[in-house]
Amino acid sequence: MTMIVIVDDDESVREATESLVMSLGHSVLTFASAEEYLGSGQVSATSCLISDLKMPGMSGVELQSRLIADGHCIPIIFMTAFFEEGTRSRALRAGALGFLSKPFELQLLVQCLDKALRSHNAGLAQQ
Repeated sequence: MTMIVIVDDDESVREATESLVMSLGHSVLTFASAEEYLGSGQVSATSCLISDLKMPGMSGVELQSRLIADGHCIPIIFMTAFFEEGTRSRALRAGALGFLSKPFELQLLVQCLDKALRSHNAGLAQQ
């Protein structure tokens, strides 16, 4: 079962992204914050995480660091309205598979999602 998780404090972005990902045939869970996601019990079921970068409380990059520290190897796609090359570089070096500037072309998200799911499935095959 492929489970895509969307974490974004902006409800309209969360809902639009959820609709797109569901239209591709994936199961989706959404969360308004990184803390809500971490407390949900769904981390180990996540095939791909699509996260906003700047959110109240824990940021997307902080969420990425926490997941890595906790031993979770989840493909992550970041979305942001506040593009910063340094942040982008750090996130990609830490393993993010996509870094999209809002607003982004929907096809770019689809391409990143395909790449992330291939990565996730390859990781499962190695276990």
